[in-house]
Amino acid sequence: MQSKQAIGALGALANEHRLALFRLLVRVGEEGMAAGAIAAELGIPNSSLSFHLAHLNQAGLVRQERRGRSLIYSADYAAMNALVGYLMENCCAGADGCGPEAACDTQPSSQERKQA
Repeated sequence: MQSKQAIGALGALANEHRLALFRLLVRVGEEGMAAGAIAAELGIPNSSLSFHLAHLNQAGLVRQERRGRSLIYSADYAAMNALVGYLMENCCAGADGCGPEAACDTQPSSQERKQA
């Protein structure tokens, strides 16, 4: 992921409703959820929901698929993982065992605490 893409994705998530919407779609899974069900779940009016979904879709975090007469939205897990990977790319200064696959330990070691 490039920094421009990361900035777009983070900007899209920097809104209370869009963050809640994205988290809901991540929780629902790959089968996704119809726009009406999302609106009911989050208590967001349809007109506002459309705006937020379009913003997340433009940022590449949400997919839209037509199933019959319904639009189904789902989280783009590859984009989400790419964003997390980008954010953790330099975790622990690139030490082995650290990075997107592992939790970043930001606690200084006892040696580092003594030096400080």
